[in-house]
Amino acid sequence: EYSCEYGSLKFYALCGVGGVLSCGLTHTGVVPLDLVKCRMQVDPQKYKSIFNGFSVTINEDGVRGLAKGWAPTFIGYSMQGLCKFGFYEVFKILYGNMLGEENAYLWRTSLYLAASASAEFFADIALAPMEAAKVRIQTQPGYANTLRQALPKMFAEEGIWA
Repeated sequence: EYSCEYGSLKFYALCGVGGVLSCGLTHTGVVPLDLVKCRMQVDPQKYKSIFNGFSVTINEDGVRGLAKGWAPTFIGYSMQGLCKFGFYEVFKILYGNMLGEENAYLWRTSLYLAASASAEFFADIALAPMEAAKVRIQTQPGYANTLRQALPKMFAEEGIWA
């Protein structure tokens, strides 16, 4: 009842849900720190240190300003986690079947590395659009305050490849 067959659709779905929870929630939890870090990278004269960056942000935008970019962070890293955790298992089984049982065991470290790299490739593609929106929201004053404002603006200015 609480288990599922290894390699089943339910197995992959549960791995994906685990990725959503572990990546989406954790990255969203550190949005304030990420916001200040990004602003320090873009404008080091204004944001001189972590503590100064928090002070400047709170003075200019209030405490709520520390949450800028939470939505694209949550969506983007949830998608990344879904792909990373789910596809890792898909590729591990796929590559293991290609090698055969004995070689898959003998070369398991290389198999795990290849599966992980393959999964991360797709995970980063899933993350990229939301990361692009997040960075614009956090580092370009006046660009957009929300994901709903940022995405249409990005599309209008740069097209689908924004």
